[in-house]
Amino acid sequence: MFHLLKFIIWMIGTIMVAGFVLNYFGYEINRDYFNNNKSACQEKLRECQNNLLHQGIDNAQCDINCINPKLIIKKK
Repeated sequence: MFHLLKFIIWMIGTIMVAGFVLNYFGYEINRDYFNNNKSACQEKLRECQNNLLHQGIDNAQCDINCINPKLIIKKK
């Protein structure tokens, strides 16, 4: 239990240090990324659902990758 707690504290510290380092070099973490892209992702999922219903399970081709890592961390 102690090792798990220690690991969580180290991960939070590492994430905080990485945030400060990125900010120092002129990058900004886009904290509103998921809120802004939620509707576009839901639309993709609706289209995929329609394709799945019309084409069947074997022939459905869905691109449900809703995360673009390039937009999460952007240059100021």
